[in-house]
Amino acid sequence: MTHKAGFVNIIGNPNVGKSTLMNALVGEKLSIITAKAQTTRHRILGIVNEEDYQIVFSDTPGIIKPAYELQSSMMDFVKSAFEDADILIYMVEVGEKELKNEAFFHRILHSEIPVILLLNKIDKSSQEEVEEKIEYWRDKVPNADVFVISALEKFNVPAVFDKIKELLPEGPAFYPKDQLTDKSERFFVNEKIREKILIHYKKEIPYSVEVETEEFTEEETIVRIRSIIMVERETQKGIIIGHKGAALKRVGAEARKDLEKFFEKKVFIELYVKVNKNWRSDKIQLKRFGYNQK
Repeated sequence: MTHKAGFVNIIGNPNVGKSTLMNALVGEKLSIITAKAQTTRHRILGIVNEEDYQIVFSDTPGIIKPAYELQSSMMDFVKSAFEDADILIYMVEVGEKELKNEAFFHRILHSEIPVILLLNKIDKSSQEEVEEKIEYWRDKVPNADVFVISALEKFNVPAVFDKIKELLPEGPAFYPKDQLTDKSERFFVNEKIREKILIHYKKEIPYSVEVETEEFTEEETIVRIRSIIMVERETQKGIIIGHKGAALKRVGAEARKDLEKFFEKKVFIELYVKVNKNWRSDKIQLKRFGYNQK
């Protein structure tokens, strides 16, 4: 029996639905999803295993022009996705033009590996507009197979999955067959807390936050977690905590609920807030948080 294996890397502008697609393809909620742009900061792998194939999906940050060191590091994750891809998924939504980064767009057009272009969120557009856009993208990226999808509704996602399997190169598995992702439990705890902050806080607050899990102890019936929410300024600390700690309690309660589903056992979570000035521009700190991996 021949075995296929490959890296399928998802790229696109912010907020086009890359994380929603990844979760739909993998069948697990690995990437955090919110209505805010720049939700994904890391490159997250989701691994799908069957006897005769292994697909390593990779969700990447939305492509932007970096304004500070953290965003530069996020774009490095995108660059690495070009370098090791066996199949590139370029995701767009109805109503948008090409990538915000011309160099990345040029790389897609001149890619020597298969490119699948996904036109997402078609449930929000008329059939006429969708057909017009299919023609636009076929003309714009002639080297791509174009599919229309709704990642949220999982419309046409199985057809995309079948195409990926067809295009996968032959080869041995990259990871053990029982592995679902390359990230640790602590990483998913951090991301789940950050997701709740993205949902409940406005303006600059969510983008000024990093989460670090200092303690993670898994017992037979319970997971005990102690996490620090880092902000850049004292005023942000007050906003995160809220009146009599109510805002922070809500973040903890919602994160605990989701993590209990994820770990399939009870979760006890303690959250603390700490000021960590200018961490987004500090290369040493960024490295500690898993960015700047060069």
